Amino acid sequence: MELNEYSKFTEEELYKHIGRLKEEKNAVILVHNYQMLEVQKIADHLGDSLGLSRKAAETDASIILFCGVKFMAETAKILSPSKTVLLPDPTAGCGLANFATADEVRSFRKKHPDYKIVTYVNSSAEVKAESDICCTSSNAVEVVKSLGNAKILFLPDKNLGHYVRKVTGADITLWEGYCYVHNFITIDDVKKAREMYPGAKLIVHPECPPPVVDAADEVGSTSFMYRYARDHEEELIIGTEIGLIERINYEFPNKKVYPLTQQAICRTMKYTTLEKTAWALEEEKWKVEISPDIRERAYNSIKKMIEIG
Repeated sequence: MELNEYSKFTEEELYKHIGRLKEEKNAVILVHNYQMLEVQKIADHLGDSLGLSRKAAETDASIILFCGVKFMAETAKILSPSKTVLLPDPTAGCGLANFATADEVRSFRKKHPDYKIVTYVNSSAEVKAESDICCTSSNAVEVVKSLGNAKILFLPDKNLGHYVRKVTGADITLWEGYCYVHNFITIDDVKKAREMYPGAKLIVHPECPPPVVDAADEVGSTSFMYRYARDHEEELIIGTEIGLIERINYEFPNKKVYPLTQQAICRTMKYTTLEKTAWALEEEKWKVEISPDIRERAYNSIKKMIEIG
C-alpha cells in the first residue's frame, strides 16, 4: 500500500494493524517521550534517549522501529548493527544535532589534542565517531566526573554543557549549539507560570537557558521528570517539550502537571504519525544504514556512556 491509503484506517484499526505487523515481523517499537500521544500508545518501550538506547542494545527483535528523530534511530543501529532499524519519517531530524559536524570536531581535536570530547547523544553518528565518550541529559554529570581533571569540549548543546560545568566545576569548553525548543524558554515564561500556578514546583530540562535553570526547583532529564511526577503528589510545572506532559497527564490523570509553556513543541518529533509508522513497518521502509567504520568508532563512545549508567 501507499502512505495515503493508511488514512482510510480508523485510529483503532491502525493500532490493530501495527500490532499484527509487529508480531509477524518480530519487531519492537521504541518511542521517545516527545512523540504525539497517539504514537506513544503503540510503544513497547517509551522513554528518553538513554533508556531507549539501552532497550535497543538489549532487544532480541529482528526489527527496531524507532519513533523519534534520526540521531536516535542511528544510535539504535550503532548498538544493534545486525538488526533492521526503521525510522517512520526519514526527514525527522534534530536541529541541535545539526550544530556540529565531524569536520568541525576533527578540526578542534587537531588544534587541541589534549582535550577530551564529550558529545551529547543529540548528534550525528559521524560526530559520535569523532568523540571520546557520549552522554545524555540523564548521565552527563556522571560522564564528565568520570574524566577526572581533563580539559573537556562539550558539544553540541551549550546549555546542557553550562549546567554540567556548574554542577561539576570541570574545565569545560562549550560548543555554540542549542535545542530551539528549550533554548527559547524564557525567564518570563517562568514568571507567568509561577503566577498561574503559585503552589506548584518547577522542574526544567538542563537544555533550558541558564537563567531558567537557575530559577527552577529541580533540574533533570525527561526520565527524571516522569519519575518525579509519578512518585510525588505536589503540583508540578514542567519545562520541556509538551509530549512529556501529555504522557504524564494521560498516565496519571489525577496529577496536577502543567507545561511551563505551550510553545515548547519539537516540530520534527511530530512528523511521526500512526500512518507513517504502519507504512514503514509493513513495507520495511526508511532503513537506517551506517558505514562500518563510522559505526565501530561511534559504538566505542556510546558503549563508554552506557557503562557509566
